[in-house]
Amino acid sequence: MPARSSATQRHHAALLSALRSQLAALGEDSAAEQPHSAETGNDPSAALSACASAVVRAHEAGQQPVREALRAVVRSSLAELAQRAPGRSVEVRVPPFSAVQVIAGPHHTRGTPPNTVQTDPLTWVRLATGRLSWEQARAEGSVEASGNRADLAPWLPLWPSR
Repeated sequence: MPARSSATQRHHAALLSALRSQLAALGEDSAAEQPHSAETGNDPSAALSACASAVVRAHEAGQQPVREALRAVVRSSLAELAQRAPGRSVEVRVPPFSAVQVIAGPHHTRGTPPNTVQTDPLTWVRLATGRLSWEQARAEGSVEASGNRADLAPWLPLWPSR
């Protein structure tokens, strides 16, 4: 197995730290989703899924998610989307945390792209985890999508919710 780059290791460490912070804010026993366990400690995908699940649980419990956790999940899940749907024809924006270009096809080089998706961080996490469908988000107006390629339904959810 190839060694992870130092940037990837730092990113993973930040995700694990965010998971610990969110679990502590929830008052959950961190042993249940121990960041150093075999399940999440060496698996960035499992750590991302666990952190996203904790953020959604906080929201569903009426709590404000820990900003560090919300930021880490948004950035990591957008990076995951970019790996699964490579390209530059659609810009997905989740301010204030991140934006990526995804989906193969014609791409722009200057100005506002013709195909954009924008949403808030919590809506994005709910979409990524499957707690909210693309169609529901569009119907309730929590996602703005413009352009004929700005449909993320084929790529969502990124992983099933717990």
